[in-house]
Amino acid sequence: MYIGVDYYPEQWPGEALDRDIERMIDMGVNIVRIGEFAWHIMEKAEGQFDFSFFDNVIAKLKEKGIKVVFGTPTATPPAWLINKYPSILSKDEDLRTRAFGGRRQYCFNSKIYYDYTRNIVEELVKHYKNEENIVAWQIDNEIGHEGSDMCYCEQCHEGFKNFLREKYKNIEELNKAWGTVFWSQTYNDFNEIPLPLKTITYHNPSLILDYNRFRSKSINAYVNFQLELIKRHKGENQQITTNIAGGFLDKHFDHAEAVKDMDFASFDNYPVWGGLKEPIPPCAIAACHDFIRGLKEKNFWIVEELMGAQGHTVIGYLPRPNQAKMWSYQAFAHGCENMLYFRWRGAVFGTEQFCFGILDQDDKKGRKFNEVKKLIEEIKPFEEVIKSDIKADVALIYDYENIWAWKIQPQSSAFDFNNEVMRLYAPFYSMNTHIDVIPSSKDFSKYKVLLVPVMMISDESVQKKLYDFTKNGGTVVLSFRAGIKDRNNNLYLGETLPCAFAELAGIEIHEIESLQPGQFVEIEGLGKYKGIKGNSEVWRDIIDCTTAKSLFEYTDTFYKGKSCITLNKYGNGNVYYIGSGVDVNIVYLLAKEIVENNDLDYIETPLGVEAYSRQIDHKKYVFIMNHTEENKKFMDINLKPYESMIIEQK
Repeated sequence: MYIGVDYYPEQWPGEALDRDIERMIDMGVNIVRIGEFAWHIMEKAEGQFDFSFFDNVIAKLKEKGIKVVFGTPTATPPAWLINKYPSILSKDEDLRTRAFGGRRQYCFNSKIYYDYTRNIVEELVKHYKNEENIVAWQIDNEIGHEGSDMCYCEQCHEGFKNFLREKYKNIEELNKAWGTVFWSQTYNDFNEIPLPLKTITYHNPSLILDYNRFRSKSINAYVNFQLELIKRHKGENQQITTNIAGGFLDKHFDHAEAVKDMDFASFDNYPVWGGLKEPIPPCAIAACHDFIRGLKEKNFWIVEELMGAQGHTVIGYLPRPNQAKMWSYQAFAHGCENMLYFRWRGAVFGTEQFCFGILDQDDKKGRKFNEVKKLIEEIKPFEEVIKSDIKADVALIYDYENIWAWKIQPQSSAFDFNNEVMRLYAPFYSMNTHIDVIPSSKDFSKYKVLLVPVMMISDESVQKKLYDFTKNGGTVVLSFRAGIKDRNNNLYLGETLPCAFAELAGIEIHEIESLQPGQFVEIEGLGKYKGIKGNSEVWRDIIDCTTAKSLFEYTDTFYKGKSCITLNKYGNGNVYYIGSGVDVNIVYLLAKEIVENNDLDYIETPLGVEAYSRQIDHKKYVFIMNHTEENKKFMDINLKPYESMIIEQK
């Protein structure tokens, strides 16, 4: 089991290296990540490769038994390269060139950047192919992060037109798919097709969706280019990964496709960052881990785990004593097998000098050092538990093309895709069930319950899987606007909403309403939920039941008696349809019913306490995390603020 730190020896005086390594050993470190921003050190001028600096670093780490993850340095191209070939730089939506000086400012469709990527990656990997101390290569750094997933330069325009030629073969097929007869947008040739730059009103939604597809293909092509280079030259026992940044559902590329042929997925876990006055909710942190685990359907690494406060220009919330340690426990609970903390020591210059590390600029061992040391001591005896497989009976399903379609047409200014994901995920998380977060392309058959938030776009293959899953006894939870669009991002002509899912859900929707921020509609329960009231927001489908029964209905004057939440029996299974952004406490009631009806494992805990079970053979272990600053009691254990532990359950 590896637990270590992200280390930037090039940022410190040479004499600091030996002392740093000794203190790492004292803390319990057995791995470091190096190199991912150090292109100029390895190639100070074109073709002049020199790896001697890192030769020395690796030799000293090896002497002390510390393994290495080495990052390819392509996130930060050197100044000499950009000066020679400024066309490498990407452009924003206003066609302004992104200047040298930040990071990831390269265009994914620059053929020149491909050439120089090949040069540095091949030389680097060949140089260290026999270095047994390097256990993994990391491709680039947080691919597509901080807006680098979008570019509107001339190279991307040409690439987009070629992408469309390959997809549609002839211009008539594109015109038909996009409905370009609207607003006289019909094209006579692929060369007439614009980029989705700013215009009066908005571009055709089909064009924008295809541009997102093109972005995803461009980014993943570059990732796979590096992947194949490393595979060709690496040592036999060296593995390959890339570190995935947070906010992945807001990115313009398919992450599952990016890591498909890698050895394992890796994640950068930042529950708080610059400008936030408090961390994101525990359920959102957990969902991130479940998403990363779902990419390859196996456990993962974290190669950047927050320990200190973070910020480039504005600093965020300071993790309280033992809070960051507790986040580490949560990550291990949800499938992290190996963890590296960001960073060993906070920088004293550059953009990230306010991204604080285990050590601060005073270079003294303090609370954070001792917290990580204690974590390492506590967690090592549970290595077998941490590396065990996680079996989930619940899966939350997402589809990137659907997410992009919502970005193009959110339909309500109150709509946020992540919020709708958490509206379904959070109630099941609060009962401590195991949840996989997986793409719609994955197999559904091994689960008992599927959560399908706002799946506006789907295709026949996904629809068939959902119908078959339900028919065979599964439970599906759909939320509003499900099934209304095809893969071209167009509505279905002549079909009653929810179109593709009308039979599955047993409902018809003849009227809809967009609700804006601060606008709420009351709903009230029926049957077993009689007397329970709540609010709905963002959107409402005004539902008529065909074969479904109504669980909650609207109470306002014109739509009293129209359904908001329904339950339909289909085959041997059940389908819940939630037609609005309803209160999470009401979704919790549905989740509790689903958990009990499907005989799912769950653990009741006090508010703010998470208990995640893991099993080896017939032994059951529980990771317990107190996410609050209050004392809590659970299983006769008195939990201190932010306390975390693993216990064997007898």
